[in-house]
Amino acid sequence: MLKLLKAFEKSTLMFIKFTLIIILFAVFYLFFMGESDEMRRSINRVSAITSSTFLVVCYAMMRIYGGFCIGKKRSKEIALSMSLAVLMTDVFTYIQLCIMEKRVMKPEILVAVYLVHVVVILVLTKLANDIFYKINPPKKLLIIHDNEERLFTVLSKLKYYQNRFKVEKVMQWGEPELHRSIRAANSVMLIELPVEAKEYICEYCYKRNKEIFFTPSMADIVVNNSEHDLVDDISLFCFESKGLTLEQRIIKRAFDLALAIPAVIIALPIMLAEAVAIKLEDGGPVFYRQERATIGGKLFEVLKFRTMVVDAEKHEGAVLAAKNDSRITKVGAFLRKTRLDELPQLLNIIKGDMSIVGPRPERKALAEEYEKDLPEFGYRLRVKAGLTGLAQIMGKYNTTPKDKLVLDLMYIEKYSIKLDLKIMFQTIVTCLTPEKTEGV
Repeated sequence: MLKLLKAFEKSTLMFIKFTLIIILFAVFYLFFMGESDEMRRSINRVSAITSSTFLVVCYAMMRIYGGFCIGKKRSKEIALSMSLAVLMTDVFTYIQLCIMEKRVMKPEILVAVYLVHVVVILVLTKLANDIFYKINPPKKLLIIHDNEERLFTVLSKLKYYQNRFKVEKVMQWGEPELHRSIRAANSVMLIELPVEAKEYICEYCYKRNKEIFFTPSMADIVVNNSEHDLVDDISLFCFESKGLTLEQRIIKRAFDLALAIPAVIIALPIMLAEAVAIKLEDGGPVFYRQERATIGGKLFEVLKFRTMVVDAEKHEGAVLAAKNDSRITKVGAFLRKTRLDELPQLLNIIKGDMSIVGPRPERKALAEEYEKDLPEFGYRLRVKAGLTGLAQIMGKYNTTPKDKLVLDLMYIEKYSIKLDLKIMFQTIVTCLTPEKTEGV
């Protein structure tokens, strides 16, 4: 049976995804059918529009929230993303249904529908992941490295992915038994190898159909964003690094203003409550201003709600906050975990110093420190700093500067309004996932 499932693995997972969407739609339709005379009749305008809206929006939201990533993420992460995707779908379809019915339909039905949807998502997510891991046992992983510190970081992350990887052997580049070890492994992971070594091992693995993972270098990011070109019959990769075009900058600025101005108005009551809570706790200033760098290295004052004790950096200077940092206030701990301390930066966006999406602005002192080991760190300044970014939704607060840099550069080179929208929607998942916001 497992061999049969393995042979039709993609079809099986596609069937589960399709089944999930159909069940979600059926639940919504059946619940509201009792409330809508139009939906109880045979196919008509209301039922047709409601059905197509739900299916299209549900598919779009699933894509925005990372899809049904079975086998790549833990069940908890998938279920949370899918629950948010379905919440958006339910609310959007419900509003449209109310408009067509010309009345406000019972909101308790919407609540009931969503609760059933969450149960369905939890069950099917667990089922799909169980099936995936039964037909795909952990891969025998060989790790080849040339950097002990980086190796330790990777191994600490792999502990949480034991369903995907089983580390069989760890060896340093240049050790004997290299070829035999590669042949015995299912997958090979290369960590911080010299360019020549990485190219040699990649070719050796390719010949033997071995799965390859490797930490990307600046050259890899360039290649990943290159286009194929031909000069006569000679194949070339073409990469043009010019940052955002004038049209993209204009559209991005208009997009920022269109979202930030209404967001400030909507968030005003929340910000007032935050200000009162901060003031009541220790009587200190409500806001915290700090000099940060944005596009082209331009310095500006980023605005945040204060989450630390007054003069927290008076003696130690610029130091990143750590888990259980004694400098963080009780109110500040909550604001950091929910990221509500970042709301005043909407004013920075309206002013033009920041964008909604982009690399997070860094302090000049810390940026200069990072650039000693990562000269490429300055490339982040090719676009405006952002309130959220690819590094924030894909990584964690304690993700290494190098890994954040890779994600920031990937965002810059792949920039589009579609990507910005996807990042904004996925930021909601990040705010609801404690391990993502830890220590912010």
